[in-house]
Amino acid sequence: MKRIGILSDTHGCWDERFERHFADCDEIWHAGDIGDWSIVERLSEICTVRAVAGNIDHGEVRRRCPELLVFDVEGVRVLLTHIGGYPGRWSKGMKNLLRDERVRLMVDGHSHILRVMYDKELDLLHVNPGAAGRQGWQKQRTLVRLVIDGADMRDCEVIELG
Repeated sequence: MKRIGILSDTHGCWDERFERHFADCDEIWHAGDIGDWSIVERLSEICTVRAVAGNIDHGEVRRRCPELLVFDVEGVRVLLTHIGGYPGRWSKGMKNLLRDERVRLMVDGHSHILRVMYDKELDLLHVNPGAAGRQGWQKQRTLVRLVIDGADMRDCEVIELG
């Protein structure tokens, strides 16, 4: 069993509450627009971090983070990226990639819109944690936590930061 903390679109904004909300997590996944490498460093003090670069990222973040990661956690195939779309409106080429890689959990950011949706056709869960930073038009800053226990993805929780 793994507890996963998910965030995106920090745009260089650190919030001390990240530490509290992710304290019991085994991994933290950052879905891009990190903004500054120090965000990844501070998250790494909590637990293991997997992060991808977003469209605003440059410098150290761009050098150290790929645009896309595909990996397995507890037997679940995961795809982490910044711009991926969502069920029914996948980005160009994403649907085929998800199918070819047999992805069961797809995580992205970019839109600043919190979405947790199931794609029946691809048999996968899509999570966009919304935006954790202050930059953008969103009224509510959000994080997501979930548990992956074998093939079971459960206890999905949205955390509102205000």
